[in-house]
Amino acid sequence: MRLFAAVLPPREQLTELARVVDRLGHVPGAERLRWTSRPGWHFTLAFMGEVDDELLPDLRERLARAAHRTPPFGLRLHGGGHFGRAVLWTGAAGDLDDMRLLAERADAAARRAGIPMDEHRRYQAHLTIARSRTDLDLGPFVEALASFEGTRWQVPELALVRSNLPAGGVPGEQPRYETVGAWPLGGAG
Repeated sequence: MRLFAAVLPPREQLTELARVVDRLGHVPGAERLRWTSRPGWHFTLAFMGEVDDELLPDLRERLARAAHRTPPFGLRLHGGGHFGRAVLWTGAAGDLDDMRLLAERADAAARRAGIPMDEHRRYQAHLTIARSRTDLDLGPFVEALASFEGTRWQVPELALVRSNLPAGGVPGEQPRYETVGAWPLGGAG
């Protein structure tokens, strides 16, 4: 199964983001973007790709340990940015060092469970809101997101999420995400 570790923002914060994203639909060029599915909005901490079922028990145990060793931390959705001319995202503000630490621990947990991980690079908190398949200047969208400041929340857990890729060949079909495990941070809960 195709898996990743993630932080899942609460419904209230996602509603705040949805209001901002709705306004982005009026920015010139918005029709050329493929907007991500709102039920799937998340912060990926460690992308694992296809994981063999026999590795899951060890992975779950290691992710539980990583969560237990990390205290709950505060975040808020904040501003925006882009990767090249293809990915538009909103960022995070708050206890980003704690979020990076959790991302590193989730990555290490996957490696130690025997999952081959892509090359390690510094974690940058982002929640993808749109992608472009064409050469599009995302600057106006980032500018429109610049003043966005979401409400702060306390991150309570580390989630393991399964990504179900579209199989029907339907244009615009989005991946579906399913939380298959979650562990409280700092041993709380």
